[in-house]
Amino acid sequence: MISILVTGSNGQLGNEIKLLASSLPDANFLFHDIDTLDITNFEELSSFFQKQNISFIINCAAYTAVDKAESEIEKAYLINSTAVENLAKIADSNKCKIIHISTDYVFDGTGCKPYIETDVTNPVSVYGKSKLDGEKHLAQRSDAIIIRASWLYSTFGNNFVKTILRIAEERKEIKVVYDQIGSPTYAGDLAVAIINILKLSLKSDDNFKPGMYHFADEGVCSWYDFACEIVQYFKLSCSVIPIETTEFPTPARRPAYSVFNKNKIKKTFSVSIPWWKDSLKICLNKLR
Repeated sequence: MISILVTGSNGQLGNEIKLLASSLPDANFLFHDIDTLDITNFEELSSFFQKQNISFIINCAAYTAVDKAESEIEKAYLINSTAVENLAKIADSNKCKIIHISTDYVFDGTGCKPYIETDVTNPVSVYGKSKLDGEKHLAQRSDAIIIRASWLYSTFGNNFVKTILRIAEERKEIKVVYDQIGSPTYAGDLAVAIINILKLSLKSDDNFKPGMYHFADEGVCSWYDFACEIVQYFKLSCSVIPIETTEFPTPARRPAYSVFNKNKIKKTFSVSIPWWKDSLKICLNKLR
């Protein structure tokens, strides 16, 4: 039986993968988070691998507090870069493959057409810089797939959808930026794509195609549009007011435009990607 290590398993994506694990009955999933396996500690990681015969690592672990990262630089780099370097070394010595999750924040957002995998990166925040640093530990490896995802949300953990629901129930109006454009990604959809990649790879090693890939749900919107859909779905009386980014200053800069071109992952792994509004309804139904 193939063993698959999932790190960061208590996060949004890790929990979504847990829900799908039974669809791979020939695989033994090992779900771990910081409380049971500290991937920033190379000695602990080495000791763990000596006791397990692992074939795949799915790294969902990340420091994702974008604004806090501006003051917690060392912690952001420890989790988003050093831990990835540790996993890369471990994969080398144990001959296992890695699927690593990165972010749209590696781009500066000054583009005007969907980003492809080879576009020049230029992160404008500590979070984005630390994630790009993590990518570099895996970018040239023949055993690693890197998937950049954008605007991730789920029924699990803290995210934009749950925040909007909470404050919309508490206030008569909320203000949301309309000049940051991207594509919301339901973590459940990304989990399905990862499981499909695993299924193909278990059939044949040749189906594991290393490299960089972009993933997000289909369609494009602003954070304002995203918030409106959430509020309208639950028929909340709260008004959503569109504002410019300059009216809502934050410690970390965000990309103004982070839309992905997803042709590569769709063609390589025959991935089918839903429209963001359809996936949002599925998530909101679960939250209901």
